[in-house]
Formats: sequence, structure tokens, C-alpha cells
Amino acid sequence: MTCCASIASSLHEPGPRRPGVDEVALASRDLGNGLRQITLSVPDMRCGACMALLESTLGKHPEVHMARANLTAKRVTIHWQAENGSPPDFAALIGKIGYTAVLPAEGRDQPDGEISGLLRALAVAGFCSMNIMVLSVSVWAGADPATRQTLHLMSAALALPAVIYSGATFYRSAWRALAHGRANMDVPVSIGVLLSFGLSVYDTFAEGRQAYFEASTSLIFILLVGRTLDHLMRRRARSAAASLADMMPKGANVIRADGRIEYVPLSDIVSGTRTLIAAGDRIPADGTILSGMSELDRSLLTGESRCETVGPGGQVRAGDLNVGHPLTVEATAAPGDSTLAELHRMLEAVEDCRSQYRILADRAARLYAPVIHGLSVLTFLSWFAVTQDIHLALTISISVLIIACPCALGLAVPMVQVVAARRLFTRGIVARDGSALERLAEIDTVVFDKTGTLTQYEPRLLTGNWTGPLEFSLAASLSRFSSHPMSRAIADYASRREWEALALDDVREIPGNGLEASFRGEVYRLGRAAWAASGDADDRTGAASTVVLTRQGEILASFVFGEKVRAGSAMAVQFLKNRGIAVEMLTGDVPEAALAVAREVGIDSVRAAALPKDKAEAIDALRSLGRKVMMIGDGINDAVALKAAHVSMAPASGSDIGRSAADFILLNGNMDGIKVALTTAGRAAVLIRQNFALAIVYNACSIPLALLGYANPLIAAIAMSTSSILVVANAMRLEIDRTPPEREMRRINKLAGVG
Repeated sequence: MTCCASIASSLHEPGPRRPGVDEVALASRDLGNGLRQITLSVPDMRCGACMALLESTLGKHPEVHMARANLTAKRVTIHWQAENGSPPDFAALIGKIGYTAVLPAEGRDQPDGEISGLLRALAVAGFCSMNIMVLSVSVWAGADPATRQTLHLMSAALALPAVIYSGATFYRSAWRALAHGRANMDVPVSIGVLLSFGLSVYDTFAEGRQAYFEASTSLIFILLVGRTLDHLMRRRARSAAASLADMMPKGANVIRADGRIEYVPLSDIVSGTRTLIAAGDRIPADGTILSGMSELDRSLLTGESRCETVGPGGQVRAGDLNVGHPLTVEATAAPGDSTLAELHRMLEAVEDCRSQYRILADRAARLYAPVIHGLSVLTFLSWFAVTQDIHLALTISISVLIIACPCALGLAVPMVQVVAARRLFTRGIVARDGSALERLAEIDTVVFDKTGTLTQYEPRLLTGNWTGPLEFSLAASLSRFSSHPMSRAIADYASRREWEALALDDVREIPGNGLEASFRGEVYRLGRAAWAASGDADDRTGAASTVVLTRQGEILASFVFGEKVRAGSAMAVQFLKNRGIAVEMLTGDVPEAALAVAREVGIDSVRAAALPKDKAEAIDALRSLGRKVMMIGDGINDAVALKAAHVSMAPASGSDIGRSAADFILLNGNMDGIKVALTTAGRAAVLIRQNFALAIVYNACSIPLALLGYANPLIAAIAMSTSSILVVANAMRLEIDRTPPEREMRRINKLAGVG
């Protein structure tokens, strides 16, 4: 199996329309400071050499800041900046090196013509190959010269459609490369197929005893089997990213200024657009609810199956499913800038990474063509010099060309990383790039932030003290007039107890302090002790976790709150400890609150009252000691530490800056995702090393055998395709849903270099 497939369509059919400069400018995203980003689809990009050529060609343009190719998505992302605001003609630049570039939106709805073309070519090659093998049985059984000649002619007639039609996919790719002054992996394959067929035709008309038509047709058949499997596996592996785009609507019902409702494509939706979301529709863009009450299914992004009730003023995100009543929503961002679009870009970025393993594999693939061509020529000259048999020398040279293809090495890393990212996404974790998976498998220390990470922003009522039922009823009645988290906690606590709803007068909320109301001619306050007891609204002292009820400044009741520990936090800490990973807490909160949470989740090492600078310095200090640190935080004050860490993680509920700085995003906010991520990263590291071992063993054994003449072209094709299929199948093992037992976990840790 080779990596450089070509489009399986006729050369005379018109290709996809290339976008003009103006279209590229309109489709580009503004990244700030004059820098813009465009993503183009390159359907005929097939291997690491293709990626390297695209990146180097685009990177040489003075207005291009960065070009990154994505093999699985067959796209190239370009960051550009031009003084006149007009981008270079990227489609023309890409066309000059033999590739076609289109806008992703134009190719998204197109059927997958390549797979149907491959299947047709595979059917023709399989039919011809099997019939030629049947005829070959009689030849090898010792047929007389006249019968042998007839069978060879029949085999040649059967081989012709396979070589011309089924092999065309290799010839097109090879010719395109040679026409632009380069060589790809299909060049030696095409040479091998045509030479083996030509040699067999010569033997037929020279009335030779043997002809190798079954070798050339079987070679095409086996290569097409491997290529078809590779195509199907890659499409399956990237289905996590593709499914996000497929689940989004193609348009939305927009409410015009005159009240008309018009269905428009997503590209027409901008910030401020009012949309009507009917029951059963997905939200097309992040926005705010203007009117309507309904329930939303947010499982696409959060993984939570429980529906959430929303109303006017509520925030919605692209991808949320309306399962209740119609809503009127005002978009706060274009669909391309939504949370869902950002997650889609993160998933596709997994294939863009340049990890150490990936760099090694890409270098090997780029060295393939010159090294193998030279080795094949040297083999031919050596065997001809020794045997003076041009037929034998040519056969062995063809076998070397075929058997030495480094497809297994080229597939070793990206297949594992893409499958791992897909597995993580289905469990509510988004990996920003594949190199993060590699780094995650190496960690030996985890540093947690507290507020918003180990704990949620939702406080809970721990204890309360009041003089009688009237005082509690007053506090519960007041709390109903506020949406403050502490008021909601009191109301939630009251809902589980008996209390009397009292009629209060002149209720008002003092932002940052609390609630005030009149009851039976007296003034009651529920809020911060310093404000409620003294009446000094400017006094900001007092415990932030304590709320009091006062009457004319006299304290009648007090309520003590604690932070709600995030689900799975204690189990995640215990899992890390069992794996031999050091666990610490680094928080800006006061020591008392930090220690209370640390005791609850089982963390022994705590550093409190840390400023953002202190957090970054603490991470740097650990790294200077040789520790591989994973930082888990959510806030703006954690962003520098997240960037400084070896690898980082953030819950989706955190700040935008915190999420953008993290390598992994926990969509549902559950800390159980840490166990899933570490286990998957460990297994991925093991599978990558196994794939490298398979590729190295294959090349170490097969190339010497071919050089020594022990492998004809048919055997070479079988060996090369088998090695690639084994590597792909080994990568797909990661999809097996199992939690390794402790014994297996220790083995993974050891192989991954942890513990």
C-alpha cells in the first residue's frame, strides 16, 4: 500500500473550481494585528512528502507567516498578512506544484468519488488476477509449448485491462509528480508494474517458458486492497471531526427587521443576527435568548444527557439542540467563530502536529524516493554484472522498488494519534494536537488549581445557625429574590426543609453586598456580615464564605458556605497517586479554603495565596528539577502556568483564555476525564512504539531478501501491503473500549516511560 493516491477520475473530466483571490480574502479569518487565516482543501495530498512540499512552497512566499498541512483532513492552513489586504493567489501557487486547492465549503458536500473509483479498479484487478492465476496453473503444471503460448496470450489479454485501467490511479499520481520535477511513492510502484508487465509480454512473444502476468496484476490488486483499506481507515479515524460539521445545520431561519422569516445559509449569519430556533433545530451560532422558554440538549459539547431549561437572557452555544419550544436567539458571533467551530478546528489540528515520532517518520518518507531508486539501479547493475542475465537482474530490481516502500513507517504515528483523538472526543475530551498526547504519556507530576478546577463555582451551604423558625423563613424568603450563587444555595437548602414563605416589602439587592427588605415595619438584611450588621456598604471586610441575616443591624442567623468539589476529583487524585504521579495544589485562594478542599480530595502538597506569576514560577521550578508537569487550571490567572507546563488541561467551564492555553479540554467538566486521557495517551505511546517496531522489522528483513533475489514482484507486493495493513490494524486497537487492570496499567507505564 502506498500513501500517494491520486484522484480516481478521468483525466478529461474538469477538475474542481479553484478559488480566486477575492474568494480567499472573504473566506479568511481575522486573527488580529493584520494576520489572517485561510484553510484550503487539497484533495490530492496523500503522504508526508506531499505535506512537506506544500508547506515549503507556501512558506517561501513573503506574505505567508505559517503553512501547516493536515493529511487526514486533506487541508492546508495558511496564516498570511498583506499590506494591501489582498492575499496571494494560493490556489495558483499550489497548482504550480501539481495539486488542486479548493475552499473546504465547496468540497464538503461532494461525494467521495475516490473510494468508488478505487472499488471499481479493485474489482477489475481482482477479476483479471484470479483468472490469470487459474491459467497459470496449467503453465506451471507442464503444458506443451503450443498450449503454453496460447495460455500466455490469454493471460496477456486479461492483464491488459488491469494494467491500463486499475493501474491508472498510480500512473496519474506518478506522472503529476514527475511533470513538476519531483518523485513520490507512486513513481517506483508505476515503474514496477509497467516493467513486470512489459517483461512478461516480451517473454510471451519470445516463447519463454515463464511469464509473470499474475505478478503484475496481483501487484496492482494487492496495492489497491491496501490503498482502499487505508482510505477507509483514515475516513473512519477522522469521523469525530467530520461528525461535528455534519451535525450542524446548513442554514437557519433569520428574522428580518420587518418581521419576515427567511432561511439563509450559515455564512450569512453574523453577530447581531436574530434567528428563530424551532423545536428539533440545532443552534447555528453562539448567542443570547431574546424570547421563549425551552429545554436544550447540550450533550454534543458537554456530554451531559440531562436537558437544561433556558429562558430570556440565557446563553446558548452552536450545536445545542432545542428539544422544547421555539426560541428567538440573537447571535453573538458568526458560526465560524463559535465554540463548536473552535472544537472542530482543535480536532483537525491533531493531524497537524509535529511530534518527535512524526518528524522522524516524515524524514524517512522524504528520503525514500532517492534512496530506493538508487538502490534499485545498483541492484540491477550488480546482478547483471554477476549473472549477465538482464531478465533476472530486472526482476530483482523491480522487487526492490516495490518491497522497500516505507508506507508502514509513514502510517505508524498519524493513525494512532488520530484514532486516539477520536476516542478522547467520544468521551468528552478534546485534544488540541497529537504532540500533546505524546507529552501527556510522559508526565510524572500533576499540579491542580482549586477554584473552578477541583471545585465548581457553585457554593453549598455547610452549616447554619438561627434563633428560631421565623428567622430561617426570613432568610429563605429573601434568598428567592436573588440569583446569586449563595442565595440559590440557601433556597436549595430551604427546599428540603419546612419553612413559611413570608410577604416582604421593599425588597432590593445591593450588588456586592446582599439583599435588603422590610417585614412588619423593620428592616432585614441578608448578605455580608460587615455590610448587614453595620450598615457600612463601603466596608469590604468579612469572610466571603459567610452570610448573615440581621434586623436593624442585629445578627439573627448565620450561614457558612463551602465550595462544591467537582465530580470525580477525589477519584482522579487517587488514580494519579496509584500510577506513581506526584500531585500538588497551586491556588490563589486563602490557605484555610485550600486545605479544606485538599483534605477532601486527598492532596497532601498545597501552596495557597499564589499570584499568576507565582504559579508560573512554581511550574518552572518543577521543570528545572527535571519533572514533566501537567497543569490543570481554568482561569485567566492560570494561563501563564498552563503554557509553561509540559502539558496542560482545562475544564470547558473555564475562561476563554484558560481554554485557549490548554492542550486538552474537558467538555463535561468531570475530572474522570483525567483517567481516560492518561490511559489513552499511555496506550497510544505503546502502539506507536509497536508500529515503529513493525516497520523497522519489516524493512530489516524484506529489503535484504529482495536484494538477494528471494522475492519476486508478487511476493514484494504482498509483503509491503501486509506491513501497512498490520500497522493500521494495530492503531485501530486503540478503539477497543477497555479499562486496563492494574497489571496492564503498570505495563503501559513502563513502556511509555512513566513511573
